[in-house]
Amino acid sequence: MGRPQVTPKNAGNAYDDGSRRTEILQTAASLIASSGLRTSLQEIADAAGILPGSLYHHFESKEAILVELLRRYHADLDRIAEQALSSLDDPSSRSAFDRIVDLCSAIAQCAVMHRAALQMTFYEGPGSSRELTALARQRPTAILEAMLQTLRAARWSGYLKPDVDLPILADRMVQVMLQVGLDVIRHNAGADKLAELLCRILLEGLASVPPTDDELDRSSAFLAADAVIAAWAEERAAEPDDKAAYIRAVARAEFGRRGYEVTTIRDIASAAQLGTGTVYRLIGSKDQLLASIMQSFGEKVAEGWTAVLRSDASPIAKLDALSWVNTNVLHRFGDEFRIQLAWMRQSPPDTPNPGWLFAKRVRQMKTLLAEGIRSGEIVIDSPSNEMLARSVIGVGWIPENILHELGTRRSLIHLRDTALRGVATSRA
Repeated sequence: MGRPQVTPKNAGNAYDDGSRRTEILQTAASLIASSGLRTSLQEIADAAGILPGSLYHHFESKEAILVELLRRYHADLDRIAEQALSSLDDPSSRSAFDRIVDLCSAIAQCAVMHRAALQMTFYEGPGSSRELTALARQRPTAILEAMLQTLRAARWSGYLKPDVDLPILADRMVQVMLQVGLDVIRHNAGADKLAELLCRILLEGLASVPPTDDELDRSSAFLAADAVIAAWAEERAAEPDDKAAYIRAVARAEFGRRGYEVTTIRDIASAAQLGTGTVYRLIGSKDQLLASIMQSFGEKVAEGWTAVLRSDASPIAKLDALSWVNTNVLHRFGDEFRIQLAWMRQSPPDTPNPGWLFAKRVRQMKTLLAEGIRSGEIVIDSPSNEMLARSVIGVGWIPENILHELGTRRSLIHLRDTALRGVATSRA
């Protein structure tokens, strides 16, 4: 007999028992995935073809629905982890790369299947129950362990380099695969194909000739990025010390912590210890406040990308410098970055992004990658330029918890070791 397939489909189908309760959950998940976490109980009831009163026979509140969606998401991840660990002991002719791809594909498909629950893991809404908060914050420890053991087996087989920090790599790969559940990354691509492409980038790298740290540090692209990053510090130090600036700073923190959609002017006023009327008078509406915060953030990102892309450097050096820009954006403007994530994850997929003009970044990345492929500096087998560009943008951002653990410089080295140089001893 062949080894068990590591796929979320078996676990997911276990929930499809044909009951009214499951039908309501599936309807809610679909609505939240397409319309954001603002979806109301009335909308869920309407889509399910029942009266709100009938819905309450199955779930006492919207929060109860969210709790159940999160439970099923974590249960599916745990099942995938169990299958992956059991498959490591099965004799198989499959390569180490294929085994890693199997697990990554299962995680990616699970993220797509449970994308409503995935959205909830990125912010904490006001008034959330202790159970909902705990489930939203719960780390996928079983799947992280399964990924770690799968990578260890790959290193024992000689596929991965001996000096790779496997816990960091496992954490990063799991987070990257979960992000496949986001429309902004997946777009129209299949989860399995996108997972394989992301694996190739993270494990084998993009560079045909792996660059050294000294070469990358001396590139004109890196120097241009560094100059822009230094200017950010000077600008922030020169910010006016007035009440409006103080309110914007408080709003950044509240939006970043709660998510824009669920944060009110009253929340901001309370956090700032000011009257609601005072906040309205100084900064206007919540939409105006968001626009001012995100315009500034978008300008910072654009400054870095523009300076790097205009530099006289190789495509690989530019990719590296863009990662340095991204890492410092996350380090210095963490609240604004979290607002971007909340916007993408809890708003409908077609809602205009208020900050960093993602569609423009995709076009810029496609042009840069095409140049590198033509020159032979970049070697990658991708089903489409669009998928490749979105994937490279995705892996160009270090997860926030890893940044906090490693710091900016070591995070950059990790980004270089994976997406540029590759951690595999050879290409699969």
